[in-house]
Amino acid sequence: MEILILSFAALFSIINPLGTVPIFVGLTQDNTKQERSVIAFYTAIYVLLILLLSFYLGKYILMFFGISLDALKIAGGMIITSSGFALLTGKFTEHKGMKKREKDDAFNRSEISLTPLAIPVLAGPGTISLLISYQQEYHQVYEQLFIIISLFLVSVTIFFILKSAHYIVKFMGASGINALSRIIGFIVIAIGVQYILGVVIKLLG
Repeated sequence: MEILILSFAALFSIINPLGTVPIFVGLTQDNTKQERSVIAFYTAIYVLLILLLSFYLGKYILMFFGISLDALKIAGGMIITSSGFALLTGKFTEHKGMKKREKDDAFNRSEISLTPLAIPVLAGPGTISLLISYQQEYHQVYEQLFIIISLFLVSVTIFFILKSAHYIVKFMGASGINALSRIIGFIVIAIGVQYILGVVIKLLG
């Protein structure tokens, strides 16, 4: 049960669906309520598929490129820490690759669920590297089952948050979402630093 709680908390913090709310609202402002629900649903489905593929196929990518788990943890920790700093400094969208040109392109897309919403905004490199390391660390069937459950829970959470995005913006306002994202950013930095420290302590010990 502890694995379920820890993995859900880590994934939720790194994916940060609340930080995606302003992006979702901006991209769907001309859509109807039903269309927004459909976009939110497919975005959550795509995120779930990406997370599952990362969790189950990630180890083969490591084997193919000859990358060790320790190297992945350090690289993943750096990416996760970078994401946290982006949240703290209010540059989350730029960090996720959503610069002006990409935003303009996204506005012209009829299908935005897969890209840019699912990837890279939600399921980015930090999330993928975290899941690959989880797959290498947790070998027991019950451990992996808890992680799979957390993936489903995160995806369901993403759906409800995006579906309610316009209400969340009205209730919290841009400043409220920004403040919450900064708090989450601090947690994300701590997760990234912990991953790097774990490898350093292991190598020095």
